Amino acid sequence: QVQLVESGGGLVQAGDSLRLSCAASGRAVSRYAMGWFRQAPGKEREFVAAIIWSVGTTYYADSVKGRFTISSDNAKNTVSLQMNSLKPEDTAVYYCAAKSSSGNYYRADSYDYWGQGTQVTVSS
Repeated sequence: QVQLVESGGGLVQAGDSLRLSCAASGRAVSRYAMGWFRQAPGKEREFVAAIIWSVGTTYYADSVKGRFTISSDNAKNTVSLQMNSLKPEDTAVYYCAAKSSSGNYYRADSYDYWGQGTQVTVSS
């Protein structure tokens, strides 16, 4: 089993920055890669970013490229999402997720474990 706990959400204004963190615990073999997804009210959960633990390769949704940065601290078993130049359309519940195999980093159904989510609200 893998446990994921997100933190760092909050209410900010457009143009501000916010940093989300995800603390992972449990079986390391079940954590090949980590991802961040978000879900706005009335919308489907969408991919934001992902990182492969062992090599640090990253993937981003087009909507956040150049503004968001995903990083990992293997010693602390944490994954962070630095969000800059936030926009009102970034408002959503942000979820941390872990997957045990390679590929399909953009698909939510390829992830095996999920955190409880943290709310990010960006006011205009």
